[in-house]
Order: sequence, then C-alpha cells, then structure tokens
Amino acid sequence: MRKTITATLLIIVILISLALISGAVTANEEIVTRENPIKVNEQEKSLSFAAEVNGKYFFEPTRHAAVFKDGKNGEKSIFRAFTDHKTFYESLIKLGLKPGNNMTMQNMETTFVQGDLLDVTVTWKGAKKEYRLDEVIKDSNGKPMVIRFGGNIANAIQYNTGCLICLDSCPVGITSNASYTMGAVEKRKEVEFTGNKDVLPPDGTLVVVTIKGKK
Repeated sequence: MRKTITATLLIIVILISLALISGAVTANEEIVTRENPIKVNEQEKSLSFAAEVNGKYFFEPTRHAAVFKDGKNGEKSIFRAFTDHKTFYESLIKLGLKPGNNMTMQNMETTFVQGDLLDVTVTWKGAKKEYRLDEVIKDSNGKPMVIRFGGNIANAIQYNTGCLICLDSCPVGITSNASYTMGAVEKRKEVEFTGNKDVLPPDGTLVVVTIKGKK
C-alpha cells in the first residue's frame, strides 16, 4: 500500500514538474505576441518584437528585412512586424544605443549607414536555435550583414514607410545594413536578398526578432 502511494506521489511530482517546464518554454516562446508586439529587456540590453513570415520573399528579392505591417512598405518585407517604427526607435534609445543619423536623401547612394552595431537574431516556436539575420536572409553575394542603428526618426515619421530593418543603407529605416549603399538592390542590382526557405518556417508563422547592441 505504502509503495503504491509513494509511486503515485512520485508520478504526480513528475507530472507537475513537466507541466512547469512546459509552461516556462511556452512563456519564453511567447515573450511577444501580435497583441503585445515589443518587449524591452534593460537588464540584458535587448529588445524583442513580434513579426510574421512573408513567404512571397522566398521567391522574390526585396531590400526590406522587417517593416511595420501598417507602414507604406508593410507588404514589402520578409518579416511583417507588429510594432511601429517610432516605438522601435524609442526602445533602442531606451537601451542606451546611439543612432548614426548620417544618412540623408541627398547622400544616400554614396554613404554607408553609421550608428551602433547591432546583433539581430530570429527564432520561432519549434526552432532549433536563435538564427542570425544572415542565416534566415540570403545575400546573393554571400556578404555578412552589418546592421547599424541608423536613427532617421524624422524621416521615418515623415514618410511613414514603417521600415525597421533595411537591407541596404537607408535614410528612412531605423536600422539598416552597412554592407551596401542605398540603391544596391533596386536600382543598381548589385545584390538580391531573399528569405531562406530552407531555414525559415512557412508563410504567416509568428517569429520573434531580437536585437542587442554588438559587444
């Protein structure tokens, strides 16, 4: 009888432990949602925002990595974000990151974006790990991405494109890729960027994009 009770209690303890572990994993995966799309972690000096995969760009090139869904370019990006450009900018500032603010509409084709260097990773429910941005987005030249905090908040508000992460140096996007100047993708055809369909989950899947200042 005692052995039966002991065995039952042990099973209950194991089940409770598994439930707690499962809950913790779920909570971690759902750190941001479509309804609560951005979270700033001042202790870790990072922010995370919710987005969903736009499968169109598995097959077509784009110069946009992540754009706010309600911005003018909301349907032109590999990741359709649920947070807006102003909140994104303010969150980066809150982390103590410094914008470059060196891009203008006049110098954009000859100038590389400046500002603090950023680590950008992407993950989702069931992902094997947090993937670097250049693991989930393919550069046809194979160049590593150099994402910097460009700033550009005045232009971002004026033009309302919603651009959070651009794939060439941009005078409007809050962050962008210093590996190329503006026009490299659409005008000069120096490079093509597409979503990596061999790594990313299907169209419409919720992902979490995390940004930290590069050490």
